[in-house]
Amino acid sequence: MPIQYGGILDEHRAVRTAAGMFDLSHMGQFVATGDGVDAWLDRLTCNAVATMKPNQARYNVFTNERGGAHDDTIIYRLVGRWLMVVNAANSEKMWDLLNRGKPAGVTLKNRTPESALIAVQGPRALELLQPLTDVDLNGVKYYFAAEGDVAGVHAELARTGYTGEDGFELFIRAEDAEGLWDRLVREGDRVGLVPAGLGARDVLRLEAGMPLYGHELEEDITPLQAGLDWAVRLDKPDFTGRQALAEQKRSGGYARIAGLEMDGKAPARAGYAVFDRARAVGDVRSGAPAPALGGKCIATALVASDASAPGTRLEVDIRGRREGAAVVPLPFYKRKK
Repeated sequence: MPIQYGGILDEHRAVRTAAGMFDLSHMGQFVATGDGVDAWLDRLTCNAVATMKPNQARYNVFTNERGGAHDDTIIYRLVGRWLMVVNAANSEKMWDLLNRGKPAGVTLKNRTPESALIAVQGPRALELLQPLTDVDLNGVKYYFAAEGDVAGVHAELARTGYTGEDGFELFIRAEDAEGLWDRLVREGDRVGLVPAGLGARDVLRLEAGMPLYGHELEEDITPLQAGLDWAVRLDKPDFTGRQALAEQKRSGGYARIAGLEMDGKAPARAGYAVFDRARAVGDVRSGAPAPALGGKCIATALVASDASAPGTRLEVDIRGRREGAAVVPLPFYKRKK
């Protein structure tokens, strides 16, 4: 997937108002089968796996002993198998991690080389796809999946995405990807579909307050620090990092990800230092102008607990000049339902 096809702003606008299409075939796809997969994955992740319903998808984080994130992942409970979609940069690490602790009776397959993933995102995504598929898309709830044909291509269709909009992700065979992509481009003229690249995708997910591994989450940033408290199920009997996360939650004084809205037009970029008057309180993790907010510059920053409350006034050092910013609640953008 390129940074852009025809312009980041046009691609962003299409996703927010019509539909955009992303080639996500670089993401890792692992399939687990056998008895006890749910219990095994429950021991490795902070969110619940065993309680997932058939065809349900759930966001989860594989945690280390310190409570930090090995990777954030979508887990799908499909018919007769479990699908894990991992970040491309973490594919090798996650493959090794899963194979090291794989219990007897569980089979693990890396289907990434033979699979492709196309995401159609935006308020007109369903309108585009429904005439092309035998699946009743209105019957597929958010974060659930179904199987069927799309334009004659067999697919696992998931109502998931990474843009803050409604949409679907289509898991297909690699050999079918080019043909399906071209068909969707042709059919997309009736709804204003455009191919979209990494640039638009990053701005869209930032506006929607969704973490990006290596920025808002990493081995030394826990899901609690990333604001993912809802995905940390401390009521599970045990999982890797549970004790560290429980202690962190009890202490309450940990640095955490906060949303920043800049006063001016200078964008805050990853790595820029953040100050509360003379005190350094953290650093920017992601930042960009936000077209959905009229071009305001927004950012996320990992800051001290006492500097993270909405309404707090902070400053960001942008190339030696202090620029004012306000802490605001996440997400920055919510779609109208």
